[in-house]
Order: sequence, then structure tokens, then C-alpha cells
Amino acid sequence: MSFSMNAANFLMLSVFAIAAVGYILGRITIKGISLGTAGVFVIALIYGAFFGIHFNSKFVLEEVNYASQALKIVENLGLVFFVTSVGFIAGPNFFKNMKKNFKSYVLLGFVIIFSGGIAAMLCLLVARGLESGTPGYDPQQLTAIITGLLSGALTSTPAFSATKEAVAANYQDAVTVGYGIAYLFGVIGVVLFVQLMPRIVHADMKEEVRKITHVETGDVEKYKGKLLEFDDFGFTPFALAAVLGILVGSVKLFGFFSLTTTGGTLLISLIFGHFGHVGRADLMPSKKVLETFRELGLMVFLIGAGVSGGMSFVRYFKPIYFVYGIVMTLLPMILGYIVARYVLKLNLLNILGSITGGMTSTPALGTLIHVAGTSNVASAYAATYPIALIAVVLVTQFLVTVF
Repeated sequence: MSFSMNAANFLMLSVFAIAAVGYILGRITIKGISLGTAGVFVIALIYGAFFGIHFNSKFVLEEVNYASQALKIVENLGLVFFVTSVGFIAGPNFFKNMKKNFKSYVLLGFVIIFSGGIAAMLCLLVARGLESGTPGYDPQQLTAIITGLLSGALTSTPAFSATKEAVAANYQDAVTVGYGIAYLFGVIGVVLFVQLMPRIVHADMKEEVRKITHVETGDVEKYKGKLLEFDDFGFTPFALAAVLGILVGSVKLFGFFSLTTTGGTLLISLIFGHFGHVGRADLMPSKKVLETFRELGLMVFLIGAGVSGGMSFVRYFKPIYFVYGIVMTLLPMILGYIVARYVLKLNLLNILGSITGGMTSTPALGTLIHVAGTSNVASAYAATYPIALIAVVLVTQFLVTVF
């Protein structure tokens, strides 16, 4: 009896093994704090660091860079599932919540991103002071690494992509290195933040949930009569929203800026979720389907991103870069919380939802939904996310251009 496995089967085996072990890790609770689904990311990162390069070399003759290409598909597919689900769930409350708190969300989004940009500039100045004059010192490479660290600290794939396009071709690997190093704490830091803050401020979660659900549902008049369903589960409108979202996200404005797949699918699914139907045609998938796709998408996204990041993490890691990434993650969250709490006077779950959106942190939103026990926090995420998306792209491109 012989045993052999092709690249596709090996990839499937890896994905499901990471998921199984990651969920076990995520269930471990210490003083009420757990990684949750982010445990999958930790295991994926470890797997990528120790086995990712071997995976690529093992099957390189079958298909060049098979693992990297396949994992990117896995990551993007998961992202589409998660973000589209979030949009549908947030849609019924989103526009009313946005109308009520629009100025607050705009201000908070800019505060979070610009404070991250300031942290990046300070880290860059410190790094130049420490590394200037050392053998092989390259100021442009250092700038590329720091901007990569910022996009990773804010878990922003659009910023990462925009930065790679903005730097010279020979510095694109440096951007990737920075992104991979900071992404770890960028994910786990925000996940822990949304779990710790309710404990630190001794929040009454039942009361906080009551406050956020006080925004009434039903922004539009509900259709009186039986709606026509495309299928029993609502897969058709879900797929249609994803298709339209990907197309919208692919449109480039001003020659360089686009909503990306994340922004496009979020926008279209929010619109679908808001209206709920067109005439008698039902546009809403069932609640159970959306919750399942949301968790499945988050898991798959974290596996793809984690394994890919792990492949370069160990090779290029420098302890000081990890410290820079921590600063760029913590400062925006802390300042964002202070402004939201004491200046904008938002309630706790709106604050935390806005911070996950401002940090463009998909995994943290998933954790916050579990912590709060309600999907209504997704409205604050969805309101702040577009502001942060635009701001972070502009900030990273400013750093590359000026420094």
C-alpha cells in the first residue's frame, strides 16, 4: 500500500487541520479572555512559518508558487463571505445609525488612522536614528518597511496594496515584510482590546446591548405580502451582492483609488440589507445562512492571511519592528477610545464597533459580535470602515511620497 497526495489535497488537508486546532486554541479561556476565532490565525501563522516554505518547494514543480496563489484565493474567498454577510446583517440598521452618528463616525475614523500615521512617522524617525550609518542602511527600504508595518498594524489590505504600488519595484518585498510582521499583533491586539475594555470599565453588558439596540430596525417600510424567494436559503441574492460588490470594488477612481473587494461587497450588501426586497423579489438570505457564512468566511480569511504571513515572518523578523507595530496598533485604539468616550459621548458598543471599523479589523468585529451577543455592533463597524479605508490609503501613500 502506498500513500501519495497532490498539491490540492495537501492544501485542503492543511486548511481543515489549521481550522480544527485553531478553534481548540481559541476556546481556551484565561480569566474570561480568549482568542476566539483569532486562534485560527495564530495556528495559521505558526504553520506558515514552519511549513509554508516547505509546502511551496514540495509542489513547486507541479505549479509555480502554488501555495501562495492558492492561499490568496482562500483568503479573498473568506473575506467576501465575511464582509458580504456583515453588510446584509448591518443593512437594516446601518443608514439610520449612520444618520444619527455620521459626524462622530467620520471624526473617529480620521482620528484612528491619522494617529496611526503619526505613530508611523515617529517610529520611522527613531528607526532612522538607530539604523543610520549601519552597513547596508537604505532609507527608502526602511520607509517601505515602516509603511508596511502601518498597514499590518491596522490590518488594512487596501493600504498594503496601495503602498506596494507606490514604492519602487525593488522595495515591494520590504512592504510585504513589514505587513507580515505587524499583522500578528494587529489582529490579536484589537481582538483582545474589544474583550478587555468592557472589563476595564466594568460595563453592564446587558445595558450596553440595550443602548445599541435602541436604534430601531426597519429603516424602510416593510413589504406587506409574501415575497418571492429565489431559493430556500437566499444563496442567490448573496451571490448577486458578492458579484456586484467585486465589480464595484474593481473600479478605480482618480486613477489609483478603489474601494477594493472589501469595500465594494460591503457597500452592495448594505444596500441589499437596507431595502430587503425589490418589488416582490426577496433580497435577504436567511439569518442562519448569514451567521454561518460570517463565521466560515472569517475562519477561511484568517487561514489564508495567516499562512501567507507566516511564510515571511521568521525570515525577516526583527524584534524592534514588532515593537513599532505594537505602537502603531495601540496608539490609534487608545486615542480613538478617549475621543469617542469623552468627546463624542458614544456608548461602549458603538465605540468598540467603531474602533474595529477604524482599525479595519475584520477578525475583531467577529470577536465583538460574540462578546456583545448582538450583530448590531456591525453597524458602527460598517459606518467607520469606509472613512478609515480612504484615510489609511492616503496616509500610507503620503509616508512613501514624503519620506
